[in-house]
Amino acid sequence: MRTARITTTGLALAAALVAGAAASSAQAQAAEPAPVPACSLTNTTTTVQNVSRPINHQLLTVTNTGSERCFAYGHPHLAFDAAQHVVSVVDESIPQAVVTLEPGQSAYAGINLSAADGSGTDGRTVSVLRVSFDEGDGTESRARTVKLPEGTWVDSKAAVTYWQSDVEAALMW
Repeated sequence: MRTARITTTGLALAAALVAGAAASSAQAQAAEPAPVPACSLTNTTTTVQNVSRPINHQLLTVTNTGSERCFAYGHPHLAFDAAQHVVSVVDESIPQAVVTLEPGQSAYAGINLSAADGSGTDGRTVSVLRVSFDEGDGTESRARTVKLPEGTWVDSKAAVTYWQSDVEAALMW
């Protein structure tokens, strides 16, 4: 009889410990913040504008139009008109951290359109830019088409920076 009472008490204690651990685990999971999504076609708008300095540059701006913050991972993937290849990336422009955009905030990328010294080849006037986003896992989103300012000239030296949190950083490359 005494053995049965000890066993029953031990089982009740074990059940209480398991229930307490499960409740603590559920509370810990509930306290973890939701993962921050990548800035994408669904939660942003994208614009391109000419800049006065540096020469042969434009500014690409992506603005978070969603209700939650998003990460502007890596760099935009750009292609002009019907080109089958994306422009090169200015590797030296990698920021120290992923750019985080709260609702209404913007990230910037500088677009170097052509070689200032005329060393580029295949120069042409283009009218649209296809912009894809880095999804944060190494994949690229579908492209968004953005109308370019009239008379935009590009050549084989076109390149884009990584996303930056301010205009000056985007245009220094």
